[in-house]
Amino acid sequence: MQFKVPQFLDIEDKIFGPFTFKEFAYLAGGAGLCFVLFKWLGLLFGAIPILIMAAISLLLTFYRPNGKPLILTLESGFKFFTKNRLYIWKKDMAKRKATEKSAAVGEEKTKMLSREDARLSGSKLRDLAWSLDVLDLSKEKRNNA
Repeated sequence: MQFKVPQFLDIEDKIFGPFTFKEFAYLAGGAGLCFVLFKWLGLLFGAIPILIMAAISLLLTFYRPNGKPLILTLESGFKFFTKNRLYIWKKDMAKRKATEKSAAVGEEKTKMLSREDARLSGSKLRDLAWSLDVLDLSKEKRNNA
């Protein structure tokens, strides 16, 4: 017996023409607010608030930063500014020594390769590749321990 597995669960259905329900609600809500502002304030005093509401409505409907709806970006920004943050600095000497040692090894390699008289033949290149592999294996052993 075979069952159909639903796919594309994260894609919303288009209900009102090319718009999803949320997009249609943003457009209809923005149009309704613009109409209410027009009735309360008139065209002369309500022009700026009407344009602001229309812009917000259109941005919520059509603008998708990083492929996500704008409302999620606004929600994340609101949470970022209202949430308490805890910053912890932990000094790790072992990690610092390891980075200093790897920097020293890197400087030695550049000195070896920068010599003008040194030419890489097949055997020297093979030896260099082998030494790099050995260094990587020793790092993995230290990390696993």
